[in-house]
Amino acid sequence: MFPYFTQRMFARSARLAPLAEIAGQHLERLDGSGYPRGLSGAALSPAVRLLAAADVYQALLEPRAYRPEYSPADAADVLRAEVRAGRLDGDAVHAVLGAAGHRVARRREWPAGLTAREVEVLALAAQGHSTKEIAGRLVISPKTAGNHIERIYLKTGCSSRAEASLYAMQQGLLGELRAAQR
Repeated sequence: MFPYFTQRMFARSARLAPLAEIAGQHLERLDGSGYPRGLSGAALSPAVRLLAAADVYQALLEPRAYRPEYSPADAADVLRAEVRAGRLDGDAVHAVLGAAGHRVARRREWPAGLTAREVEVLALAAQGHSTKEIAGRLVISPKTAGNHIERIYLKTGCSSRAEASLYAMQQGLLGELRAAQR
């Protein structure tokens, strides 16, 4: 319950009040598995996502009563695994690892092992585009677009476009299409 009390204490200070919500949500996770409120996806601001990644990284570097501290390389591996599992934001983890002095790949890791192309397809599908329209926009064949959609379903555990659209929204992937079109 300490995130709840942290948020309440920050809210009482004029200088810390703007950070109260961020501090109170730093243990929330993209997939809704965090606490105290079980928030997920779009409900988590970029600042909360960044603080969550930084908090996990720092906690892993410290010894605990139940485990020794992780090496920086092992801690980085754990953060990357959390991204693949859909619990931490890939951009936030990338920023934290870069700031901590790790070599970071230019290529981003996406949740559920999605590829960059699959994220583009998913974002277009979530916007309501048909398979044929997705193919036209991405200059690929409709069969290839359909194959991407099937792999997206398999990787994300979704069985419909509506469910995949919700997954994309929860993972913050809808903005990726706008970023890719720039």
